[in-house]
Amino acid sequence: MHESDLPDSGAPADPTPTRSSRRVDARAGSRFSVAGAMAAIRSHPKAWIAAGAAAAFVVLGSGTVALGATVGAPAASAAGAPTSSATASASPKASPTPTPTPTTAPARPVPAAQPAATRIRTCSVAGLAQDGRLGSLHAQVLNAKTGEVLFDRNGTAAGATASVLKTLTSAAALATLGGDHRVQTTVVAGSTPGQIVLVGGGDVTLSRLPGGQGAFYTGAPSIQDLATQAKQAMGGQPITSIVVDTSLFGGPVWQPSWDEREERVVEGSTPYMTALMVDGDRDDPGAVESPRSTDPVARAVQYFQQYLGTNVPVTQGTAPAGAKPLASVQSQPVSTLIEQAMKYSDNTIMEELARLVAIKGGAGNTFDAENAGVLAGLAAYGIDTTGIHIADGSGLSGDNAVPPSYLTRLFVKVLNRENGLGIVYDGLPVSGQSGTLASGYNRFTGDNSVARGAVHAKTGWINNGYTLSGIVDAADGTPLTFAVFALGDVSDNAKQAIDTLVTGFYKCGDNLTNG
Repeated sequence: MHESDLPDSGAPADPTPTRSSRRVDARAGSRFSVAGAMAAIRSHPKAWIAAGAAAAFVVLGSGTVALGATVGAPAASAAGAPTSSATASASPKASPTPTPTPTTAPARPVPAAQPAATRIRTCSVAGLAQDGRLGSLHAQVLNAKTGEVLFDRNGTAAGATASVLKTLTSAAALATLGGDHRVQTTVVAGSTPGQIVLVGGGDVTLSRLPGGQGAFYTGAPSIQDLATQAKQAMGGQPITSIVVDTSLFGGPVWQPSWDEREERVVEGSTPYMTALMVDGDRDDPGAVESPRSTDPVARAVQYFQQYLGTNVPVTQGTAPAGAKPLASVQSQPVSTLIEQAMKYSDNTIMEELARLVAIKGGAGNTFDAENAGVLAGLAAYGIDTTGIHIADGSGLSGDNAVPPSYLTRLFVKVLNRENGLGIVYDGLPVSGQSGTLASGYNRFTGDNSVARGAVHAKTGWINNGYTLSGIVDAADGTPLTFAVFALGDVSDNAKQAIDTLVTGFYKCGDNLTNG
């Protein structure tokens, strides 16, 4: 109400109404407001309905805005929001509808990549592998195409290899010496007139037979030819003395872990390792195995003198530096030597090659140097040599140690003829057909004859183990590489148990299971 509208009572009015007057005025105002509103509604019903709807919209809209301000509106800025009680009591002012805060829908979960399906193989040789004749079994089989391990029993544990070690020696020789390398035996002029020096180059195949005819080593050079060349080179000058130089190989001449009586005399498989000998120092130059002497050098000199036609004094010594060459003969290439030694498991050639590898590699000229020399040669093939120990070149020592897993991987390279290793493949005995796997050795006979011709592998035997390692052309066409060591308290019948197990590999092929 404005001040001019107050009633004139002739006295100043009390500006503060009493509590009772406020109640009376309120009731009166209330009766007036309700009665007036009802009358207006009866007079203009449509207008009042529209006004009510509008009012409801405003109320509901205000509630919605208020709710939005409570839960989603951003904090008021310093310029646009009331900051004092005076501002808050001022007439309300329409607020803009707040912009909803954008939200990012959570990423839908993506299923993890499913592993590739694994083939279920069903052909088991577990029963064959438990044959007591196999002793402590160390074995592994690979699919040579995929590199997948199909079967494993202690396959990464290094064990004695027996003559299977010849595979490693051959590979090292090919890498270090080369397949075309030939070993020479020479004669040079001595330090005094008429003196000649016979220099051993380590060729164990040099033969005492004329022209090497009939010798066990095919195509062997002849010490007769060497003597004939030397006489011609002297031009008629008499030979006054002979010096023998065998310094290329250092001592001892016998590996301490070998059984000398068994190997040198009874079996006749291994000579004293000297840089000069004839026919591998066999008593019978044409035999695979024959007793060996106690002095290979003396036997060679005996035949050299005989062909020279002289009996002049002989002494040990070394050739003078820069001595004039008088004569030389050379072996078959290393590739040929490997093929023959692998087929017949010749210890003598393999001991020669291991020693020459160590010398060429700078490791030394003794048995002890062969470990470093052969391992250095094997490095060329890129296969981990962890666990390997080389005690000799033939595998005759029980101190040799190689994991079957190394052999299965090396034979993949042999099968593929990598780095000239096809030479090793060509020399491997074939089941029931050749070398030490021929039927004459009682291998792959009876029920195992089904695998005749399908196994190309190196055999091995020492007192505490029988071994076989190589390649199987399985019945389903899958090439497999394998190594089987039967170690410990085993006997000759372990060979048949090994053949039976390998025949199982042949039958199963790529369906071979490790279970």
